[in-house]
Amino acid sequence: MAKDHGNQIKNEETYEALRDEGYSKEKSARIANAQANNSQSPSQKGGKAEKYEKRTKKELYERAKEVGIDGRSSMSKSELIDALRHH
Repeated sequence: MAKDHGNQIKNEETYEALRDEGYSKEKSARIANAQANNSQSPSQKGGKAEKYEKRTKKELYERAKEVGIDGRSSMSKSELIDALRHH
């Protein structure tokens, strides 16, 4: 059963599924809300970005730098992946 995120999230089930797949909170909310709105038709196909696990630690570090994740310099590859997914 999906958690209750208040009235911010229009399609809780979709939101939770996207979060489980590693999407950010913001992107998950945008997609879930668009799918719940009959006047919008989001694409079913996802982006073309390479999975975090296939990127180098340097690439992950640069992405973390772009989005402003603190403490990135001391993070391992798996910690960078986790931080990027939960940013």
